[in-house]
Amino acid sequence: MIKINFMNYIMGIETSCDETSVSIINSEGKVLSNSTFSQISIHKEYGGVVPEIASKNHLKKIIPVIDSSLKEAKKSIEDMSYLCVTNGPGLINCLMIGVATTKSIGLLKDINVLPINHLEGHVASCFIENDINFPSICLVASGGHTNLYLLEDEKEFHLISSTRDDAAGEAFDKGAKILGLDYPGGVEIDRLSKGGNKKFHSFPIANLDASFDFSFSGLKTSLKYFIEKNNDWKSNIEDIACCYQEAIVESLLIKTKKAAIKFNSKNILFAGGVACNSRLREAAEDLFGSRALFPSNQYCTDNGAMIAMRGLQKIKLEDIKADSKFPVFSSSKVVASLNLD
Repeated sequence: MIKINFMNYIMGIETSCDETSVSIINSEGKVLSNSTFSQISIHKEYGGVVPEIASKNHLKKIIPVIDSSLKEAKKSIEDMSYLCVTNGPGLINCLMIGVATTKSIGLLKDINVLPINHLEGHVASCFIENDINFPSICLVASGGHTNLYLLEDEKEFHLISSTRDDAAGEAFDKGAKILGLDYPGGVEIDRLSKGGNKKFHSFPIANLDASFDFSFSGLKTSLKYFIEKNNDWKSNIEDIACCYQEAIVESLLIKTKKAAIKFNSKNILFAGGVACNSRLREAAEDLFGSRALFPSNQYCTDNGAMIAMRGLQKIKLEDIKADSKFPVFSSSKVVASLNLD
């Protein structure tokens, strides 16, 4: 098992989708740098991430981003004791760029290389700026995932629910496309919603009975039918965007509140790109008060700091081995589910 010394430095490398991000933290969890190259402007014309284009840009940018992060932290690669890299879930060809680069550096510089689960990284992002009390519930909502986790401590992140179809971020993007808005859709809908009336129309929220699971495909279809039936919808686009956003936020909070009550949660955590949404933040704080905790926006979207932080947690808990033979994977099933029966 790996032992951590007081003055170790940890590099986190994230390339699971369309952000190339590298961060350096110290053994106390202080973020010394967090450099990110975002491909949003590149993929905007396609209305979503094109994996082949994303991987090519990771390949082009990963070394410059590593150099930028080291420069910002005023450290050299030789100062690093651990290199933590996302190995899944994500886009396989994007993950391979980060993992291959990290393994190569680790081999050349004789530095421990640790694989980190991307979703565990998002949960860990909540620990960067906050003191967490246990047990806690964490909602991870992004373009690819909408999951609820029960946190018993810094080691055990139990998956208790997920989405049965679209993720929340996917619902934002697809809704924005129906409304003729730019990519990424969540940002555009959030912006438009600020001038809208949330009582203009009531979009449906999936009723999944006793389950903690989420569903957003029906909401997207409802928006499509509403637009088709109302020829003058563009004159009310702010109201429509506001009501559509309200349905997504309400759906997320209904299930999160239900889980928080069942598990007597001391804190309710929100992570992932959707946690940047201003309405979600406002509504969560109204519902949970000071128990609701969010990372800063820079740590909600994919970033190297969350990967480094999860690595630090595992190192401190002696819950990980340095092994250069780990694979990459696209499925999120690696994070164990909790049996609620």
